[in-house]
Amino acid sequence: MARVTRRPERRSGQANGEAGVPPREVSGNGTITGAEGASAGNGSALGSPRTMRSAARSDQYKGFPREELLEDFRLACLSRAIDDREIMLQKQSKVFFQISGAGHEVLLLALARSLRPGYDWFFPYYRDQALCLGLGVTPREILLQAVGSSEDQNSGGRQMPSHWGYKHLNVVSQTSCTGSQCLPAVGCAEASRYIAPRSLEGCRAHGDELTYVSLGEGATSEGEFWESLNSACRLHLPILFLVADNGYAISVRASDQAPAPISELVRGYRGLAITRFDGTDYFASRTKGRQAIARVRAGEGPGLIHATVTRPYSHSSQDTQAKYRPAEELAEEASHDPILRFEQQLLRAGLLNEDEAQAIKDEVRQHVAAVAREALEAARPDPSTVTDHVLAIPQLEELELTESPTPTVHPADPLSEVAARGEPLGIGDTIRLTLGELMAADERIRVFGEDVADAPEDVVEQVEGKGGVFGTTHGLQRTFGVARCYNTPLAEANIIGRGIGQALRGLKPCAEIQFFDYIWPAMHQIRAEAATTRWRSQGRFSVPLVIRVAIGGYVRGGALWHSQCGESIFTHIPGLIVIFPSRARDAAGLLRAAFRCDDPVLFLEHKHLLRQRYAMDPFPPADYVVPLGKAATVREGNHLSIVTWGATVQKSLDAAQRLADDSISVEVLDLRTLSPWDKNAVAATVAKTGKLLVVHEDVMTSGFGAEVSAWVAEHCFEYLDGPVERVAATDTFVAYEPTLEAAILPQVYDIEAAARRLAAF
Repeated sequence: MARVTRRPERRSGQANGEAGVPPREVSGNGTITGAEGASAGNGSALGSPRTMRSAARSDQYKGFPREELLEDFRLACLSRAIDDREIMLQKQSKVFFQISGAGHEVLLLALARSLRPGYDWFFPYYRDQALCLGLGVTPREILLQAVGSSEDQNSGGRQMPSHWGYKHLNVVSQTSCTGSQCLPAVGCAEASRYIAPRSLEGCRAHGDELTYVSLGEGATSEGEFWESLNSACRLHLPILFLVADNGYAISVRASDQAPAPISELVRGYRGLAITRFDGTDYFASRTKGRQAIARVRAGEGPGLIHATVTRPYSHSSQDTQAKYRPAEELAEEASHDPILRFEQQLLRAGLLNEDEAQAIKDEVRQHVAAVAREALEAARPDPSTVTDHVLAIPQLEELELTESPTPTVHPADPLSEVAARGEPLGIGDTIRLTLGELMAADERIRVFGEDVADAPEDVVEQVEGKGGVFGTTHGLQRTFGVARCYNTPLAEANIIGRGIGQALRGLKPCAEIQFFDYIWPAMHQIRAEAATTRWRSQGRFSVPLVIRVAIGGYVRGGALWHSQCGESIFTHIPGLIVIFPSRARDAAGLLRAAFRCDDPVLFLEHKHLLRQRYAMDPFPPADYVVPLGKAATVREGNHLSIVTWGATVQKSLDAAQRLADDSISVEVLDLRTLSPWDKNAVAATVAKTGKLLVVHEDVMTSGFGAEVSAWVAEHCFEYLDGPVERVAATDTFVAYEPTLEAAILPQVYDIEAAARRLAAF
């Protein structure tokens, strides 16, 4: 049996016309030119077309080389054979989930002819199996993922089948979340425009590259899809949206999803080129798809293809479509199978005969069966590796501060003179100076969010400038330009999603969420897209994104929507670093550390502390970096320990001073980072004093103090001379009226009273 091979693989960094790979472009007469179409590695798999071709047969049909058409027919049959084999293996419990690309094959293979693996960037969805085959993925690689083998280079058994991710092809690791890939794709396209004219470490882009993102028509109901269109059109980005419309979102008909087809609904987006065609027709897909791709590649802005396809198989192995689709409908859809239609077109054109077509299908099935046997015999993952690639925490050394540190700040900032004199600065000003210092040193850093810029470019020289509601980004736009510091739409998922896409390209984006209370629309992007990336791709992809968020209460009048804490929710997310400084020098040292991370960082900036005098410090030198997961002992003591962070650090210090008047010696430990957190420092202070009080501003129930308390009870029980106690906010939201706020949030007297009880135990 002949072995199925794939298209010549373009390695990462090899683009069209580079490293000996000939370009695949559209010539003036519409014919695909270049060596790929005639490559023996991508079409001779089941007997070379040259051996099948008679002298009477044409080398061209509708302007396309015959060998390319036969190759794509083979790949379509190959994709369907993989689906069929996986379904059989799933019924045998040898594959544990299956979701097919059946009905989408010819559309995707036609588009793949105009796309460039390892050059363009791809954010596919689970029906895109044929696209991956067209880009160069092998059947073995697909089946290794299906059986969950450790040899699967995509995820090594961590991802479900049909969750694509191939670093060397620029196919970005995919989640199951429908539509959420659209915003990172927009960020990726945004990054390509930023990177292309610059020489940036670890970043590469091509002037005519595009970003491809696909989804089903059901996923267009997601808000993130519409947010992505908004930014793609406003920024005129080189991105192609493919909506493969098979009529159903699991069991829900498209007519129940939206009032009109998606190609009609998006017509209000100025600058979006809309292309609609029958995706079961290979030649329509090839011709119109090529035109749509060429337009985006030429810099004419974003495009959207709405292609109707079929879904001959159920949504997935967990679905039975006969339960909600009548037999007549299924029979009608089967009669429009795109592979059958493609075969009939090739037969009528005389490009192959029925025996040759059957031989191709038979050989493909035999090959897939053989590859499936190999995959089933491949190694399974080692259970001891499950915690690998969750985070890659940089190893940093903390510099001892001198009495008179010499700061390195950007001279354009008016605060630089204050910092140079060694005068104390608040947390807000320190963050502003640190961002300026980091941006001056690294052009990969871009700061963006709601209101972070100074002013529109046409008036920026006439006004003072805003620079964030707390002024922490003031002057950055003036200093570094609107390409480095810019405003975004009022859409938190948009901010984070675009940051993820930029980070995947090697930039160091700094996304600001204006208030912690409004972070929840971005939660999907933070948890599903950003935090899981390293783990689900076995470290092949990472998201070095810094998310700055104003958090906390004690501000009088902030109420429910401007005063909440909730950091414990984010410490529950593997793959996310959480930082919460309580004073200026730590804010500088930890922000510098955040930008050295290759994983997403949530950097929490307490609003109440931004300008408090007790949190001020001289601006530390540029080499002062606070290691992640290292706590600071801010007061020595012997009788009991308080572990705290954020705004309750100072309140704990005030309580400790009151207790000292009664000869109760309290040690106060500021965790500074919550994920990771310094277990060794906590164990050491508990061993020293024998008693522990955990204090935090978040609510009591399931607050991060519960994690600290549980860990101490489990690991430090032998040192304890009393119960581990907690002081926290009431299990309510923060109220507007000041006396109510004071009753809800922990105060100095609450901490003092709890410490006295514990000391007397």
